[in-house]
Amino acid sequence: MGKLENKVAFITGSDSGIGQATAVEFAREGADIVVHYLEDEKGANTTREQVEAHGRQAIVVQGDHSDEAKVQGMFQAAFDTFGRIDILMNNASVDASGTYVADLEIADFEATMRSNLIGQLICCKHFINHRKQQGGGGKIINTTSVHEEQARAGAADYDCSKGALRNLTRTLVLEVSEMGMTVNNIAPGMVLTPFNQQAIDDPEFRKEQVKSIPLKRAAQPEEIGRLAVFLASSDGDYVTGATYVMDGGLMQMSGQGA
Repeated sequence: MGKLENKVAFITGSDSGIGQATAVEFAREGADIVVHYLEDEKGANTTREQVEAHGRQAIVVQGDHSDEAKVQGMFQAAFDTFGRIDILMNNASVDASGTYVADLEIADFEATMRSNLIGQLICCKHFINHRKQQGGGGKIINTTSVHEEQARAGAADYDCSKGALRNLTRTLVLEVSEMGMTVNNIAPGMVLTPFNQQAIDDPEFRKEQVKSIPLKRAAQPEEIGRLAVFLASSDGDYVTGATYVMDGGLMQMSGQGA
């Protein structure tokens, strides 16, 4: 306990799923949380209540994280309450369109890139400049996906955004390491979040879906959150530029049966 004592974490998309679970895990370890949401205010307030149940402070901020003016406003709200931000977790994103490239509307592709890449870049930009003013340090954790490596038909928008986010992380390492900041990715496989609502609601469907996973189960969101605690804490101070894949062995199945 206490690995994040008196730290302040800004977690985008923390109204549900991995973001919500990570907020709770951070609070267990002593962090105060800036809870962010776009549409689900009820979910964001549930996160806030769970954080407060662990004796930590939380504020709720709303806005499109790919809108720089909105990001500035959300950061200012955090500064007004806590005075600083120590940890940024870029978690908010949208899922794949399910549309093949031949039929994909460019506007839809651009919308996914804004949510899954440009928004993360904007948040990183403002976090880095804030930490410079604080004398350096800080932790950035980006939620990518196994699909930063494994492509899927009908997912060009999502796959491209997550692959690009991985390389944004690698580039940032070369730019911010001298100020003592670390930047890492968590790449989940199948996680029981609203992205996989059918698997949550239908055990038979879930049983079928996990057949390709060596561990034969999906992850729980809090498992991702506990890895995020490691990366956000001093335990992860010498880890930077890494992608931690949490997929139950799914990526090891590539090429099996070929």
